[in-house]
Amino acid sequence: MIDRLLGRAELKERIEELEEEKRHLERRAEAEEERRSDAVADRQRAEERVNELEHRIESLEERLERAEGTDESIDFRRVSDYGGSRLADALDRFRAVESDDPEGLLTAYVPDADSVPATVSDWFGDRTALVRRAAPAVVLADDTGAVSAALTPPVEPEPFDRWSDRFRLDDGWFRPTGRFAFAVVRSDVFAVGTYEGDERVAFEGFTSDVKEAHSKGGFSQGRFERRREGQIDDHLEKANEALAAVAEGEGVAEGGGVDRVIAVGERSVLGRVRDRADITDVSDATGKPEAALDDAFRDFWRVRVRAI
Repeated sequence: MIDRLLGRAELKERIEELEEEKRHLERRAEAEEERRSDAVADRQRAEERVNELEHRIESLEERLERAEGTDESIDFRRVSDYGGSRLADALDRFRAVESDDPEGLLTAYVPDADSVPATVSDWFGDRTALVRRAAPAVVLADDTGAVSAALTPPVEPEPFDRWSDRFRLDDGWFRPTGRFAFAVVRSDVFAVGTYEGDERVAFEGFTSDVKEAHSKGGFSQGRFERRREGQIDDHLEKANEALAAVAEGEGVAEGGGVDRVIAVGERSVLGRVRDRADITDVSDATGKPEAALDDAFRDFWRVRVRAI
């Protein structure tokens, strides 16, 4: 009675209404947080499979093109991957080819399937479809038909095409040359080496404690994801600092600067270090920092050679 007379009952009713509204909003927020965290976890799982699937996509697309094409007999005569001394030998063989005709040998860089120059399509004719499938590639041909190949360069040059008496095969497109930095970047692993040619002369690497994703829902999952993202941010900040030091001739590059910085790693984090690198590429190399760096370095400098 006294509460009602003093207006307290009305205030208490209003407080109860607000408390109920608050609980309703908390439930909505919890549901939204769970949906968001589930999306993050789904994205992470998807990104982990991207690298594996990419290796299969190319072969499946080639099979599809052959199945849908009007001439199913057109195919590469041979497909091989070369690295190290075998790659050096293959490049030397191509370079040994010379022509008395100043326009007897064709070299062209085709960056993608939609950028085949007329010189290439005119020469290859119906086999131009193979050039498109091989792109990006350095394409070689001679006017006798003895040489006909496409090489996938780890370091892509600017597009060009020319007939000459020799093939144009710059070593820097295919093999480690000069003094440069090479890094592998994952969400929890970082490694960078300074190289002189194919010899590593300095190394720095570290791992960070990044929590694994889990499937719990609600606020606990949201807090977990925020904590995990924060750990990844801290890790990538350290990676950026290390790459900046290398680019400026400090850190592992102390004693001399580098000509360029190459960074490979997880697709989901490469964008965070792209400003520190001249060249980036996706890599699925895993393991401890030094082992991951060695694997990524070897894979990056592997060249696919297709005989057309």
